[in-house]
Amino acid sequence: MAEKLKIISLGGLNEIGKNLTVYEYGGDLIVVDVGMGFPDDDMYGIDVVIPDFTYLIKNQDKIRGIFLTHGHEDHIGSIPYLLRSVNAPIYATRMTMGLVKLKLEEHRLLDKCKLFTCEPGEVVKAGRFSVEFIHVNHSIADAVAFAIKTPVGTVVHTGDFKIDSTPIQGGMIDLARLGELGKKGVLALLCDSTNVERPGYTKSERCVGASFDALFRGCDQRIIVTTFASNVDRIQQIISVAAKYGRKVAVTGRSMENAMRVSTELGYMRIPEGTLVDVNHIKGLPKDKICIITTGSQGETMSALTRMAFSTHRQVDIQAGDRVILSASTIPGNEHSIGNVINELYRKGAEVVNERAGELHVSGHACADELKIIHALVRPRFFIPVHGEQRHLKTHAKLAQEMGMDPRNIVISDIGKVIELTQRSAKLNGTVPAGRVFVDGYGVGDVGSVVLRDRKHLAEDGMIVVVTSMSGENGAVVSGPDIITRGFVYVKESEGLMEDLRRVAAEALERCERSHTTDWTAIKAEIKGDLSGFLYKKTKRNPMILPVIMEV
Repeated sequence: MAEKLKIISLGGLNEIGKNLTVYEYGGDLIVVDVGMGFPDDDMYGIDVVIPDFTYLIKNQDKIRGIFLTHGHEDHIGSIPYLLRSVNAPIYATRMTMGLVKLKLEEHRLLDKCKLFTCEPGEVVKAGRFSVEFIHVNHSIADAVAFAIKTPVGTVVHTGDFKIDSTPIQGGMIDLARLGELGKKGVLALLCDSTNVERPGYTKSERCVGASFDALFRGCDQRIIVTTFASNVDRIQQIISVAAKYGRKVAVTGRSMENAMRVSTELGYMRIPEGTLVDVNHIKGLPKDKICIITTGSQGETMSALTRMAFSTHRQVDIQAGDRVILSASTIPGNEHSIGNVINELYRKGAEVVNERAGELHVSGHACADELKIIHALVRPRFFIPVHGEQRHLKTHAKLAQEMGMDPRNIVISDIGKVIELTQRSAKLNGTVPAGRVFVDGYGVGDVGSVVLRDRKHLAEDGMIVVVTSMSGENGAVVSGPDIITRGFVYVKESEGLMEDLRRVAAEALERCERSHTTDWTAIKAEIKGDLSGFLYKKTKRNPMILPVIMEV
């Protein structure tokens, strides 16, 4: 029986972020993108969310290469975590590779890795696969789509993209190549669904430059701009307009400094001589000669803009009259954080300009009409929408049907599901381990759903510890029970309640003594049960109760 091509997403379906797609044929396997996601509000203490790599670790002998579409965190963020367990060559364009190297350096993995830098148009052989890099437009330099040739047929994997006919650099997306592939015949298309709900076309990055020009022209105050650190073209436009109006530019925020270092070294950013100054040296400059570019467009707690707003930044404090330009859209879920920062900026007397005031941000993702162009050019036999929540995937499937696609040839998958493709069929068949792995500090995967449930419980209801000392000889109570609470009630104002809790715990201990219960687990269960019932009746709260028995 002929081998089938398997396509498995370990992330990026029914979620935004942590994109990872596996292509497998016989004894060969390639990985496209190894992204990370950001924690939800109820994931207390979690730093980042990464895909479950169990399947890749199990099949590491088959991995012929890791191919990266572009350098955003949701496509490269988990690479260091995968490379701890799997050693496979990485193929990426120059800008993407520059950002990957920074990441690997941080994790002390750079010396162990095989890295290959590729140009658009290049074809890489990886086992039974060959992968062609195709230039696309996105909100970061050097983004590519892949044409993956397999023994079953060619698969086009778009990565994140939009169609920008007037990009800042790098030229327009290579639609001609996608059209050629379409003419030769494409087995399947895996296409970005992020903006499928928006009609029309995404605006060109160039229109943001005109908005900056208008905001810089005639402004006699200090200008502070925040944007995504990876958007090199946006930063280039800010620097160009600042230089045009005779302003010096200072950069603050670690990710911004890293991105600028990589892009300048690789020639993706041209900074006019004498424009860039150290953030420590701006104090002596007149207000109308300063422009500060900073991280923090999402109101992140430790970001430079947040620290400026709340006066904890070492070099920059917001002053009355500062013009703060937010050149980014709010990622869903961050509305509250960025709202707090904006309110604080207003409180300090700053003038805040966001995208409501004009075109200060354009998306890096294709809207519905651009997606239709891709479908029309590629003309795939099968279509698999990726990169989106359920509503995005379903809407994209509907768009493909409007373009004349047979609904039976559209596969909406989920993470961990295996899609099997032959030249004539595409169907879901079986699953592999998949899910979310939580990273907390240095710990990877040691915080699971049980720990998170406990953290949620502690955050919402607090805890009560009941400490009792018992004799090791006859099990009699020597001292206690003492009650310690954290995050439940303010003890000094609730002494009556504390006394009641002590009484209830003591009664439970006496009852155990009368019935000759000596098993500590049973005694703890009695204390916990009595206290829990009493507290719920009295306060309608369910704190975590931890009985501790010490043997003396």
